[in-house]
Amino acid sequence: MFTLKDKNALVCGSSHGIGQACAAEIAKLGASVTLLARGEAALKEAVAGLSVEAAQTHGYLCADSADPQALQGAVAGHLQSVGTIHILVNNTGGPPSGPLLDADPDQLLSGFRNHVLCNQLLVRTVVSGMKACGYGRIVNIISTSVVMPIGGLGVSNTTRGAMANWGRTLAGELAPFGITVNNILPGYTDTGRLESLFAKKSERTGVPAEEIRRQVIESIPMKRLGEPGEIGAVVAFLTTPAAAYVNGVNLPVDGGRTAVQ
Repeated sequence: MFTLKDKNALVCGSSHGIGQACAAEIAKLGASVTLLARGEAALKEAVAGLSVEAAQTHGYLCADSADPQALQGAVAGHLQSVGTIHILVNNTGGPPSGPLLDADPDQLLSGFRNHVLCNQLLVRTVVSGMKACGYGRIVNIISTSVVMPIGGLGVSNTTRGAMANWGRTLAGELAPFGITVNNILPGYTDTGRLESLFAKKSERTGVPAEEIRRQVIESIPMKRLGEPGEIGAVVAFLTTPAAAYVNGVNLPVDGGRTAVQ
């Protein structure tokens, strides 16, 4: 129930951070994993670190969510060599920070394109194979802003909310084919993206980044930031046969922060 041997996974945004952790945990369960991101050097390094204990093979694709058609083309071409993608993890870096009122239309369009549109194209590209074999797992890495908007992340809050409803709509449409679609809502996780957000908030407010970090940690019941591997472990479970009846959920992995808001 917990093996992914003979399964193929595609993990987006997987050269570092949460995406890389998801790829690592899925590989530990025996899947052959294809990493997808923009930077080839980082991708090569990440692929080299994946488990091959199940005698599986791993690879990577260089593509950018800023160009949805090229992204879809790269994945479609990849299918010619691997056949079916059984597992798709949608993970894209968040839009720049800032108040929603300050965002111009292009920023909103960019956020929608990089997340909803790209993920829609990817699902349409791989879903026929999932249907044919009666097995599919689609996991979307989103944010706890789906439950409660985060201050200073106006475009991200808006885009992530759209992503969540997109995923849950697909969950109902694809369930009859043995395909599940679930949304992971990471809380504050110790990544480069979070450090960047702390630094930008510090510039904007004049509060030292370390003080912002301390305040965030204090707001989390577990009194610490999450680790990327903790997100990856939950994602990996959702891709296994054991999670066949888990479908259409928004699952916070946040140390209990949203539970006490």
